[in-house]
Amino acid sequence: MDEMPSAQVEALVPLLAAFEAAAGAGHITRAAELLGVPQSSLSRRLKAVEQTVGVPLFQPVGRRVALTAAGHELFDRTRGLVQALGDAIDVVRSNADPDSGLVRFGFPLTLGPVSIPSLLADFHAAAPRIRLHLVQAHGSALVDMLTDGRLDLAVMIPVPAELPSIILGHQPIHLYVARTHPLAGRTEVDLADLAGEPFIANPPSFHLRRLFDSWCAEAGFAPHVTLETTEFETLRAFVAHDLGIAILPAPETPHPDLARITLTGDHVRGIGLVSGNHRPTPAVARLREHVAAHAMSYLPA
Repeated sequence: MDEMPSAQVEALVPLLAAFEAAAGAGHITRAAELLGVPQSSLSRRLKAVEQTVGVPLFQPVGRRVALTAAGHELFDRTRGLVQALGDAIDVVRSNADPDSGLVRFGFPLTLGPVSIPSLLADFHAAAPRIRLHLVQAHGSALVDMLTDGRLDLAVMIPVPAELPSIILGHQPIHLYVARTHPLAGRTEVDLADLAGEPFIANPPSFHLRRLFDSWCAEAGFAPHVTLETTEFETLRAFVAHDLGIAILPAPETPHPDLARITLTGDHVRGIGLVSGNHRPTPAVARLREHVAAHAMSYLPA
């Protein structure tokens, strides 16, 4: 069990602002003006500080005051504490305001260049004083950060079962080949017809790769993956050079060297807005409402 603060500490906390002002100004009248209190009130608070500590902290020097050795020691150790406490209170108050505060927002590696910036730019126009801390990461990393409180909200593909979520829609998965590939002229293809093709894919730890492997297994074959990469844009570049084909969601920026072919059957992933298991601030609730209402109009199909 953590130790409770001593009685001396509890007594000093409301008096530290007076001590810090007088120590910094070196003048009782000026310190009282800085705090906006009568000089007599400030003097009483300084006496209370000395009584709590048990040693003199100030000594007169002409019309000014100077710190004793004990006063210097206390000032060195408490300098900035009052400001830090004030800053903390300001942050907490701002986070309780639906028009300001901070929201820590995550999104997956397959989204980013267009959809999420456009979605958040629209939100910023409506709530310009809300600050956003953004994280783009792998799905499991987003789950960890939501669980331990490092993130407030995240758009995730797929939606984890263990956290509160709102289903936004679905992300179609297509076949992508180089424009020079023999399949480039097709509008539709069955996954079973691709058994002999070389594939480019994410590593097995990625959800899309696990989904791809399961779809291939259902189609009756194990895919021949010749290249693996974590970067989706790099993966598309390899496909454009005809080094293999890939099963991917739609890109957010144009890729004129790629041909998109529809896969027969149901090949989609769920898209959700996921929250942590903690009470949201008004600013977090406001962003959640905005994303829930507008996200799918920005996401590629």
